[in-house]
Amino acid sequence: MARRKPATTHGLCVVDKPAGVTSHDVVGMLRRRFGERQVGHAGTLDPDATGVLVVAVGMATKLLRFVEKTTKRYVGEVVLGTETSTLDAAGEVTATHDMTDVTVDRVRQVVAEHLTGAIEQIPPMVSALRVDGRRLHELAREGIEIERQPRPVTIHSFAVEEGPEPGVLSIEVECTAGTYIRTLAADLGHLLGGGAHLRNLRRTAVGEFTIDESSAPGECELLPVATTVRGLERVDINVEAAALVANGRVLPRFDGVRGDGPWAVFGPDDTLLAVYEVFRDRDVKPSVVLPTATGR
Repeated sequence: MARRKPATTHGLCVVDKPAGVTSHDVVGMLRRRFGERQVGHAGTLDPDATGVLVVAVGMATKLLRFVEKTTKRYVGEVVLGTETSTLDAAGEVTATHDMTDVTVDRVRQVVAEHLTGAIEQIPPMVSALRVDGRRLHELAREGIEIERQPRPVTIHSFAVEEGPEPGVLSIEVECTAGTYIRTLAADLGHLLGGGAHLRNLRRTAVGEFTIDESSAPGECELLPVATTVRGLERVDINVEAAALVANGRVLPRFDGVRGDGPWAVFGPDDTLLAVYEVFRDRDVKPSVVLPTATGR
């Protein structure tokens, strides 16, 4: 079998994903646009959702894990009184409830008591989560529902305002990676004594990357590879240390750094060489060494 040609185009795109396409569809669009197979994204957005999708090309894909783990921000609307099969507006109505007496103050109280801070969520059957090699949404399309284990997430903030019409709430959520906003909406409805579903979800930020710098898939700028790790603390090293990094060497802990990393390591010519993480007491080791470090 012939070896795949190494990527020649490298960088990062901050895409404003349109509604009606999957995150994988966006990856396909950028593969065709840049003529590269090595393209990936940092965190799936539902087909009906819009907003920030961070997409890496070439060697930048090696750094996506440091984007995937970051905090996400969303805005959307919760429709009280109606439950759906998908927990959002795309599904079929499965139950209705009279929730006309629910006030915004009551909603905020429930959110503060039950849906803020460290919580657990049961992933929805329509999610892209893999169980025994199958994605949940694939099983759901076959009419199969399986037991899912609760997963810990953290809701850093959950703001609620009156929505554009009666029975609809406008929400803004900041949360850890892996949080399902549609599950938040459904859980909120249950906690209020009825049911609810999510609509008009828009992701406004993925870590350091915001909606203000995003563009459509056909228009987004290809940013330098180093942009991928701009949320990490930077470490600059000399020529001698750069040679050790190129060989993947464990190094003494960098002088003057804060916390336990990870750290973006740059060479004397301002080129991103690697990402290092803490290792043992006073050492650091590479989690990613880029081809730029070895001259390949």
